[in-house]
Amino acid sequence: MEKVKTTEKEMTVEEKLRALYRLQLVDSEIDNIKTLRGELPLEVQDLEDDVAGLETRITKLKEEVDALQNAVNAKNNEIVDSLAAIKKYEEQQNNVRNNREYDSLSKEIEYQTLEIELCNKKIKEFTVQKDEKSAAVTDAEAALAEMQADLDTKKSELDSIIADTRKDEESLVSESENIRDVVEDRLLSAYRRIRQNARNGLAVVSVQRDACGGCFNQIPPQRQLDIRSRKKIIVCEYCGRILVDDEIMGGAKE
Repeated sequence: MEKVKTTEKEMTVEEKLRALYRLQLVDSEIDNIKTLRGELPLEVQDLEDDVAGLETRITKLKEEVDALQNAVNAKNNEIVDSLAAIKKYEEQQNNVRNNREYDSLSKEIEYQTLEIELCNKKIKEFTVQKDEKSAAVTDAEAALAEMQADLDTKKSELDSIIADTRKDEESLVSESENIRDVVEDRLLSAYRRIRQNARNGLAVVSVQRDACGGCFNQIPPQRQLDIRSRKKIIVCEYCGRILVDDEIMGGAKE
């Protein structure tokens, strides 16, 4: 069955103020739990992204190493073919009938010899590149191992904090949702907006030593009387936070 939100007419201003202040207390507790986690969630996410990126780089480097090794193998095969051709041409030179055939075979031998030299040059180039990329793989794998260890540590810390605070957080979130269900949408929107803009997340504060508990600017005596009367919702003229009196603050904490 769908929940029906309590209407504005069903709640007095005092009830609205008490609900808003209690909501603030609960949401502040949730904020405190999130503060315990600190930057860990972001650090874990960043490390996970870095690990994934490094793994992709290592995979690409290994593919390049394999491609260079294949290129070396191909050049070695070409050398084998050229040596076989040279041997064949040298054997044919023993059976030539004239100088023209001999010279033609000599040119073929010379060409194959040049091909072997070129292959050896390419093999050296490919081998240097392969060694450089293999070294890069080794360095990247070492960095990955270190990064993964750091990630595991931070994830373990985060999981521990979440486990320790899960029950309290779930209870607080449930209470926060229950309070929100009875607060009118207009007030709830204002509360969210103020919380979002406030550095400490405080949208509802009490008057403390004649000053706003949020920005600490002085509040005139007549305005303090209006706050204590709880006839209307009053906001700080300096920071815009919703103001409540000490009695509401004490009652909300019970």
